[in-house]
Amino acid sequence: MVALHQFGSNNPTGIDVKSEGDTIPFHPYYTVKDYLGLGVYLIVFAFLVFFAPNFLGHPDNYIPANPLQTPAHIVPEWYFLPFYAILRAVPDKLLGVLLMFAAVMVLFFLPWLDKHKIRSANFRPFYKQFYWLFFINCIVLGWVGAMPAEGIYVLISRVATLYYFGFFLIIMPFLSKFEKTTDLPSSISAAVISEKFDNKEPSSSESYVK
Repeated sequence: MVALHQFGSNNPTGIDVKSEGDTIPFHPYYTVKDYLGLGVYLIVFAFLVFFAPNFLGHPDNYIPANPLQTPAHIVPEWYFLPFYAILRAVPDKLLGVLLMFAAVMVLFFLPWLDKHKIRSANFRPFYKQFYWLFFINCIVLGWVGAMPAEGIYVLISRVATLYYFGFFLIIMPFLSKFEKTTDLPSSISAAVISEKFDNKEPSSSESYVK
């Protein structure tokens, strides 16, 4: 909250506020946006609670535990699946545990891994492509984490794990130093106005024939 009042909220352009034209009132813009997001969340939450309570669960969770027998296929909750896939990507158990915790800890070092002066991916074309690949890679890790650790799934999890750490430890620092970016707008309002006119279709009075 201290940082929010000192520097203001962030924005998709990553440009600091420079004038009154770069800001909007908290009400009604932010309040309506927050109420809309809350409404969508409550709709999804109510659907899962009242109509599909087992949608995000796993059938094996209803099998009574047997202390004399280890389950053949253990599946954690869906939000643990990417890290579970990283855990099983290597045969050594200790190394797998270290990689799983490293996959979480590396997120805390993002301010030092990405030191690019431009904060928005809208003006970093190469970083944007690698970021969307990283997003797809996380989905693949989640899918592999729900599959048995055998056959092609092990190979996919290893490749996805390599890209996961490669994105943070190699791609991100490299692009921070050598990526050529597009021109940064002078202000937030200038970026919004230019985008508005770029997307505007010319009217019949504005169109002409060369």
